[in-house]
Amino acid sequence: MLEELRIQNLGVIADATLPLDSGLTCITGETGAGKTMVVAGLGLLFGGRASRAPLGAEKTLVEGRFAVRESALELRERAIEAGADLEDGELLLARSVSSEGRSKAWVGGRSAPVGVLSELGELAISVHGQSDQMRLLQPAEQRAALDRFAGADHGKVLDAYRAVFHELGACAAELSRLRTSAREMAREADMLRLGLDEITAVDPQEGEDAELAEEARRLENAEALRLAAATAHGAITGDPATGEGGATDTVGAAARALEHDAHADPKLAEFAERLAEAGALLAEAAVDLSAYLDDLSADPQRLEEIYQRQAAMKTLYRKYAEDLPGVLAWAQNASKRLGELDVSDERVAELESQHAELTARAAELASQLRASRRAAADRFSASVSAELKGLAMPHAEVTAAVEPRPAGRGSVDLAVETTVSGATEDGADEVELLLRPHPGSLPAALHKGASGGELSRVMLAIEVVFAEIGGPPVLVFDEVDAGVGGGAAIEIGRCLAKLARRHQVLVVTHLPQVAAFADRHLVVSKDTSGAVTVSGVRVVDDAERARELARMLAGMPDSHLGVAHAEELLAEAAKMKS
Repeated sequence: MLEELRIQNLGVIADATLPLDSGLTCITGETGAGKTMVVAGLGLLFGGRASRAPLGAEKTLVEGRFAVRESALELRERAIEAGADLEDGELLLARSVSSEGRSKAWVGGRSAPVGVLSELGELAISVHGQSDQMRLLQPAEQRAALDRFAGADHGKVLDAYRAVFHELGACAAELSRLRTSAREMAREADMLRLGLDEITAVDPQEGEDAELAEEARRLENAEALRLAAATAHGAITGDPATGEGGATDTVGAAARALEHDAHADPKLAEFAERLAEAGALLAEAAVDLSAYLDDLSADPQRLEEIYQRQAAMKTLYRKYAEDLPGVLAWAQNASKRLGELDVSDERVAELESQHAELTARAAELASQLRASRRAAADRFSASVSAELKGLAMPHAEVTAAVEPRPAGRGSVDLAVETTVSGATEDGADEVELLLRPHPGSLPAALHKGASGGELSRVMLAIEVVFAEIGGPPVLVFDEVDAGVGGGAAIEIGRCLAKLARRHQVLVVTHLPQVAAFADRHLVVSKDTSGAVTVSGVRVVDDAERARELARMLAGMPDSHLGVAHAEELLAEAAKMKS
């Protein structure tokens, strides 16, 4: 229950505190006094869209104090998750909007995202205004209302249907993608295969490019390399033809000369040893050079093979990458991509089979939904019609018609029962509320057959029906009695009083017949004495309340006759409530 609401700098209300109580609270006041700012404040408190604070004000602030019942488990759990302490059963909510448009929210005194206020609002309060009547004229809203009335078991069927429907949509999209893009994917696959075949035909090996370049340089410079190696070999070993000695002979002679007199000085022995090592190294180098000369050959055919191999690899570089590592990486990626381009008949057949299974399952669940909706529609129609009898529409009947949606009007067609129907995520049915105001008239859609006053009463009857099956503990009605007067207004007041036995009901009204049924009466009044018009809120009782009703009745709060009429109205309302 909402115990108190404080509003600062919202519209014409500078600072007002609304002390609220259980039962029916009516809010009245002159036109332009700011009655709807109370509803706007509640909307702001529960996460609604906010505009900037008015000029001259630092911020707009709305605060609410709730008494949360032990039975409101979901509301309690969500508030505790947001950081509120509910040991005393009291929940404090606040929302501020700065002059720059920045918004802040608090739950239980702790800062919280504005979205948390919206979540708490869905559990704590339901606001209804004339715009809700307009929404009620929309088929989607009427279907949603019937689904809500149908109950938890119906909701489970609807959830199961939606899950299958979305899975069916995903399957259909994938199947369509495969079918429509098969040509493009096949073309891409062919191009990848051609590239892989070309690379496979060349069969380049990692590091092969560097090896080929090195071998080509040797073959291209074979004669120069031969001459250099032979000259070096001769310098080391000498020329047998002329008997001229080489470096090995010279180094050997030097070593022997030192060894001859090494006994006289140990250092000569060291030098001799080093020269002997140098001679061994020269001899080893001569052997290696000899082997190099034996292996070195000018092989024009091998050189041509290398040139052809390099040309083939350059062709790959030109098409696929700038170097050998790039070509090998392209081939690896192409093989992976080919695996992704699965356009095989087997995959299409698999998806077609899955699509058929999902279609059959969706049709089965849609059939269950239709049967459940029709059963709920009978109960809903009877309940709303019964409430209308107590709202000065004794002969009116409301019928919730559940009909198959014509084929082609949904995202997919399903064979539901014996009819092919267009299906959406909400099923394959169209729901329309029909009103027959009196005997002899034909049932007509609400937007065609209901006047403003009749529509107000139909919506109120629907709210009463919903209240009987649960819903938020606080109900707010913003001038939903528009277009109603006389005896019908009294019946609306009586109905709201009945609704207030189970819920806390707040009503913004311009009808004295409705306000007479209030358990608490708040008046919004404006003060025009200053430079700026501001409004305040006060509780009225007894004589002051009778004067307010007299003002609403005839615009004459000081008329003795008007006050007497108001007192009579209050007495009659009290009698009807008891």
